[in-house]
Amino acid sequence: MYAVIRTGGKQYRVAPGERLRVETLVAEPGQEVVLSDVLAMGEGESLQMGSPMLSGASVKALVTQHGRGEKVRIFKHRRRKHYAKTQGHRQNFTEIEIRSLVRPDGTEVHAS
Repeated sequence: MYAVIRTGGKQYRVAPGERLRVETLVAEPGQEVVLSDVLAMGEGESLQMGSPMLSGASVKALVTQHGRGEKVRIFKHRRRKHYAKTQGHRQNFTEIEIRSLVRPDGTEVHAS
């Protein structure tokens, strides 16, 4: 069983038991969050699509940690103009562990 969720402007395909890094969520480590923007749910060959969301479906996840990603170096250069600029960026993230998927009929699917 898997679900396609939307959080932080991005879409993720998740299944119970997976860990993933998403854009920063307002929650403390150890706290459970409910992600209700579920775009699709599937199991084997069957797939339920929302238009745009599946009503009644959600994903329960546990916040494991907050952190910052790897440093990205940005270098801008204009040839023959004596212009060079270097910048760096580290994106904040929240790591979550998917605990269960809640189907539109209300039944929960836990990690096996």
